[in-house]
Amino acid sequence: MDITIRKITAQDNTATASMIRTILREFKIDKPGTVYTDPTTDELSIVFEHPQSAYWLAEEDGVIIGGCGIYPTEGLPDGCVELVKLYTSASSRGKGIGKMLMEKSIASAQHFGYNEVYLESFPELSTAIGMYERAGFKKLASPLGNSGHFACNVWMLLVL
Repeated sequence: MDITIRKITAQDNTATASMIRTILREFKIDKPGTVYTDPTTDELSIVFEHPQSAYWLAEEDGVIIGGCGIYPTEGLPDGCVELVKLYTSASSRGKGIGKMLMEKSIASAQHFGYNEVYLESFPELSTAIGMYERAGFKKLASPLGNSGHFACNVWMLLVL
């Protein structure tokens, strides 16, 4: 397994959006209020040109198999950034790729000087939620910020 972790480029937009939507359909969370219907999903390289944001891709043999990033979502408290769009393709799960992408994104948050990392998820993504908890994320009673992803109903925070 020779995995490359690299930043997203414009050439990755179509393949990355397709991977994300395939995974959301797989878990039956392909609905309004998620990244499934969010038009920015089709242009992630542009989204992550925003200062103090980063989106990392995992690639194997030229195929994108996962992604994760951080983004300073509007409305978050000062010093807080959102961990966003952590997805790994079905064939790459269980190999530590999601953890690798999450850790790379958290390192980016630290590099940019953030002291908290927030995320939104779904109960259907229980394996990911377990990974977040093992990394030190704690569940919150309500959402933070204005992500626009109103369908998400799991909210977590990591204090760095």
